[in-house]
Amino acid sequence: MASRARRPLPRRALLATGLLGALGLGASACGGVDGPGSGGSDGAGADGTAGGGGSAGVADGFPLALDNCAERLLLEAPPQRVVLLESSPVTLLEGIGVLDRVVARAGSFPAEYFTPELAARLEAIPALSEELDATGHLQINQEVVIAQQPDLVIGLPDGITREGLRGAGAEVLVPRTFCGQLPERASFEDLFAEIATYGRLFDRADEAEALTSALQERIEAVQAASGERTARTAAVLYPSVGGGPLYTYGSQSMATAQLEALGLVNAFGDTAERVFEISAEPLLAADPDVLIVLHQGETSGEEAIAEVTGAERLGGLRAVTAQAVLPLLFNVVEPASPLTVDGLEQIADWLDEQATI
Repeated sequence: MASRARRPLPRRALLATGLLGALGLGASACGGVDGPGSGGSDGAGADGTAGGGGSAGVADGFPLALDNCAERLLLEAPPQRVVLLESSPVTLLEGIGVLDRVVARAGSFPAEYFTPELAARLEAIPALSEELDATGHLQINQEVVIAQQPDLVIGLPDGITREGLRGAGAEVLVPRTFCGQLPERASFEDLFAEIATYGRLFDRADEAEALTSALQERIEAVQAASGERTARTAAVLYPSVGGGPLYTYGSQSMATAQLEALGLVNAFGDTAERVFEISAEPLLAADPDVLIVLHQGETSGEEAIAEVTGAERLGGLRAVTAQAVLPLLFNVVEPASPLTVDGLEQIADWLDEQATI
């Protein structure tokens, strides 16, 4: 079996040893149906950026027009005041050297996602709300966001509208994974496209390429070891705590990209949806070898597993009886971000440990 020592250094170690500094990345430094890059008739290119060179005081490539979900973002210059309503982009913003532009945040930002240094930096950013509902959706008032005078808001929870924020001078960027019915099967190319988008938005194309290269190396190391594992089926579940619906993930989820890189088969990977509600019957019929149970907010991994295994007849699933159930924080699976490479490595390490039991 592959061991951790054979893989490139994980993200935490890379940050700790100053990789980002060596690359010139100083430490200071749900929706529509279309993804970015569809182009248009207003002079934007196929990558969604407006043509024309920069002038004095304006970065090259700006003004910039970028498709995001079914909307078009228009920015006169790289964003300087960012409000973060999603935790997943943190490591991407850090990776291209622009986390210092985040003036406020809202939602759940578990310290387990980050290095101690990065967690401390996040803690210093004012928090507008940490309230999540039973399904993990952020609860926040739009006026609280507008009061921060952002020029870019990342994330679009219920109660927040693009129109309302645009009227206050802010554009909204939604992680592409959450844009609805994407036209392709999820892969790590979605992650690389997301990094490239952030590189264009913040005028950090070189840093984005360097980040992509580092992540690609880690993904390839996991893929190289996948042939040493026995092919098995897996399902990724998200339970609503308190007896609500149970969800699983299909072909448009990064869960499928992770499982396929690991040599596993998503039991529901032929379903052309990102996430959908599932009942006991199809789960029992699939009877996967492995279960991955996602959780976030105040719900612990143990509580999430108990919610699944305590549901109607699910305690008899093969994965449950074999104790092949792994709890994972939500953002190491969804949406596409550098955290999903952390999640890929975490699942790989767990699978290798399971093989030795």
